Amino acid sequence: MTARRHRSKLVATWLAFLFGSLGVHRFYLHGLRDVWGWLFPLPTLVGIYGVLRMRALGGDDLLPWFLIPWLGLTLSAAMLTAVIYGLTPDDKWTARHNPDGAPTHTGWATIIGVILALSVGAAVAVATIAFTSQRVFEYQQLRSSTAN
Repeated sequence: MTARRHRSKLVATWLAFLFGSLGVHRFYLHGLRDVWGWLFPLPTLVGIYGVLRMRALGGDDLLPWFLIPWLGLTLSAAMLTAVIYGLTPDDKWTARHNPDGAPTHTGWATIIGVILALSVGAAVAVATIAFTSQRVFEYQQLRSSTAN
């Protein structure tokens, strides 16, 4: 059995912030066999496809209305994960991710990652809720105008 390498809280926080919607932070911590890590890329790619489709076909196409919120959800989840990683106490981080007992020290770079993740995550969550609510309202208006 191979000994696990040291896992840095700083690296995990920044990977979740920068590439979390693709599950890179999960692969860093748990390896490529991590099931949760593989659940991130598909909704992200589906959401990106929705954005590209809406840009190409416009807002009258209904499919992007369903696809784009998936991107917002994965981005919000990744930002929340970055915040959780960065705010995990050092002793709990060491016990959970570094069985060799190598100490972990939270520095300013980790805290800056948490602040950025919190800011971006809040903005993405609000934008996703606003986009989805607007599209539901527009769909109801479309249905009521075609029913008359």
